[in-house]
Amino acid sequence: MLKTAIPELHVSNSLRAKEFYSTRLGFDCVSSWGQDDPSFMVFVREGARLHVTSFRDGAIGATVYVYVDDVDALYAEFTAKGIEMPSPPVDQTWGTREIVVRDADGNAIRFGQVQSSN
Repeated sequence: MLKTAIPELHVSNSLRAKEFYSTRLGFDCVSSWGQDDPSFMVFVREGARLHVTSFRDGAIGATVYVYVDDVDALYAEFTAKGIEMPSPPVDQTWGTREIVVRDADGNAIRFGQVQSSN
């Protein structure tokens, strides 16, 4: 039986990625193999887990979707840290409210909140 899917993002610079995912997005780096490039890191924030690697075994430029409880609070947190986003939260026609951030390598992290139907 399937349990959990964990996305793996490929980056060109692990130190820059660690700063972005830890300091900027608020994920904890819970483990790391390699101190400099190449390295493999595991980031966790609440129930979300990301694997980030600078090993050259994959393509750079992925998108990850993370479900959240309050996308507006996350937007406020990220803008307070100076993280640039293409737009404020957007209500999508498929029933989610979303924001997107990109790391220095163009990987997109899309955060979405399911909207209640009234």
